Amino acid sequence: MRTARLRRTRRTGAIAVVSALALTALAACGTSSSDNGGDHGNGSGSSDPAAPLDPKTKVTITIDCMPPAAKAAELKEWKEDVDEFHKTYPNITIEGRSTPGQCLEPPRFTAMLKAHSQPDVFYTYFTDLPQVLDNDGAEDITAYVNDRTVPLLKDIDPNVLASLKHDGKLYGLPTSNYTMGLLINRKLFKQAGLDPDNPPRTWDEVRAAAKKIAALGNGIAGFGEYSAANTGGWHFTAHMYSRGGDIVDADGKKAAFDNETGREVARTLHAMRWEDDSMGKTQLLKWGDLQKQIATDKLGMFLAAPDDIAYMVQQLGAKYENFGMGPIPGGKATLAGGNNYMIKKGISPDKIKAAVAWLNFKNLTVGKGQFDWARTKADDLPVGVPQPNFWLGESKKKDDATRTANATMPVANFKTFMDNPVPGKAEPPKAQEIYKVLDNVMSGILTNKNADIDKLLSTAADQVDQVLANQ
Repeated sequence: MRTARLRRTRRTGAIAVVSALALTALAACGTSSSDNGGDHGNGSGSSDPAAPLDPKTKVTITIDCMPPAAKAAELKEWKEDVDEFHKTYPNITIEGRSTPGQCLEPPRFTAMLKAHSQPDVFYTYFTDLPQVLDNDGAEDITAYVNDRTVPLLKDIDPNVLASLKHDGKLYGLPTSNYTMGLLINRKLFKQAGLDPDNPPRTWDEVRAAAKKIAALGNGIAGFGEYSAANTGGWHFTAHMYSRGGDIVDADGKKAAFDNETGREVARTLHAMRWEDDSMGKTQLLKWGDLQKQIATDKLGMFLAAPDDIAYMVQQLGAKYENFGMGPIPGGKATLAGGNNYMIKKGISPDKIKAAVAWLNFKNLTVGKGQFDWARTKADDLPVGVPQPNFWLGESKKKDDATRTANATMPVANFKTFMDNPVPGKAEPPKAQEIYKVLDNVMSGILTNKNADIDKLLSTAADQVDQVLANQ
């Protein structure tokens, strides 16, 4: 969900961003300069797009989302990575941009695309690909990405890469990913006589556990859900996926939730709210509300991505040891998403190669850049959140080992989530418009004891059909 992932990006630095630099240039080491880089490099690179970047190439590239000055630790690491990158490519000038709107605000991102003012290497969400292509904004980098330019390419989850492809062509490289699971309050689980190391794995088990937690009294809810600001529709989608259902059909032209699976989702939540009284009386909740409840020991569990944990510790004063995670109940599929970088269409081959080389070093090398967990720990930044975790095979083993060795939180609390991965599934087309419609289903279920579930679903399906017809 764009809104939710936007918040995950903003929430650790939303205040700091106000004082962010509009544009900061980090000059390269050696003899490079932005004056002689040019759009076409100096001609020293190979004409073969599949060949790695020639270390002699001299070119300047602009890169989105450099940390702002107010995020001192993150900016320090960025500068260190630029210096390290220059040991191999001394003539590549990196101009980092920390303009808030390019990373954080969807309207400004859209405006930037329409004006074709994006940096050479620009930050997007997985769900932005259609919008970027509609505005002819991203270069097809298929020919530039291979096991020579991105040596660990074979170990990147193909489902993650698939989110960056259209008609078999690759338009981006991942920075982070997430899949949703069941986030639990370990303290409340213990108080209710539940095993926090074995969170519920089915929706029947969730319902039973929620009753026990709510029975603790003192205004504690067993299970929480969203139903406003598009987040209700986002979570209704996650519920559907977990049971093997879908939101739209395979052609992406018709709603696919007005069926027995949709009714199972609605009936379960309605029963938990009104029969069990295990979801609390305050409803119409949106992102941020459930995080505050579970961080203050007023909520037992809810569906979330793992990085919610770091947010609650850093922003809400919670303790890492109070949280745990299990896979999404039902386990058929889980809603997945993430962030990536794309490369501006029309820039020179040398610039494209330099961009791929930078992204490989910074974001796609185990033990380096964003995966240098020893450095992250030394800089007092969180280590141990289960994601980003788009690695497979030997790369996953190495990254897991170093992440665990340098963890600043009890990674054993996430073991059930990590050991039982659920296949990730992308958001539906026109996601935000669809989520807005589905908010009505969730709010109807959770605020009206006499809700007509069949009518809620059929009305929403008709409205989603209209949304899809306008693509």
